[in-house]
Amino acid sequence: MSLMHPDDYDIHAVREEWVGKLISEARGRYPVEFDAIRRHCHMVGDLNPAFLDPQVAAEGPYGAVIVPPSMLPTYFASEGPWPPTQSAGTDPENAAVFSFGVPTPGDRGINMEVQWEFLAPVRVGDQLRLELRIADVFKKPIKLDPDAIWIITETTFFNQHSDEVAKWRNTMLIHRSPEQVARDAERSVQAGEGA
Repeated sequence: MSLMHPDDYDIHAVREEWVGKLISEARGRYPVEFDAIRRHCHMVGDLNPAFLDPQVAAEGPYGAVIVPPSMLPTYFASEGPWPPTQSAGTDPENAAVFSFGVPTPGDRGINMEVQWEFLAPVRVGDQLRLELRIADVFKKPIKLDPDAIWIITETTFFNQHSDEVAKWRNTMLIHRSPEQVARDAERSVQAGEGA
């Protein structure tokens, strides 16, 4: 974790290095499958025939069964939860907080907002992949921490033709604990007195 004192934090340098940076990419382990869609829909109580009935779906606007939006991010566009891969859960930089390696003065993370944009239908047989990038980093004070850092990530989902089918923007707030804020304020005062 790259924590630094707020007086030493250069938001312009951080933005220069991190905005637009590719953080991770994944390819779906399996192509989109009808039976997985059916099981998911039955589990969550979704009876939409566009997801469950191939004959009805074939006559609809998409011409085939499509993936429910709730399945897109974790099931078909990544390696999925099973069987586990060797890399799963082994990256301490990304496991502890939401910073994705972006340097911050704080180490407390809060997920603030998720926005989805569905651009094209995903059909049975499609092979998906995703790319996760840092979309923005900025400093915006909150009551608890005047040096809070906000990180926006954007995950883009592609089909086998490299067409964008969806985008997922996620806003995270990284802040310091009250104890960290007090310690950092004390250090700033001492540094000012020593100057």
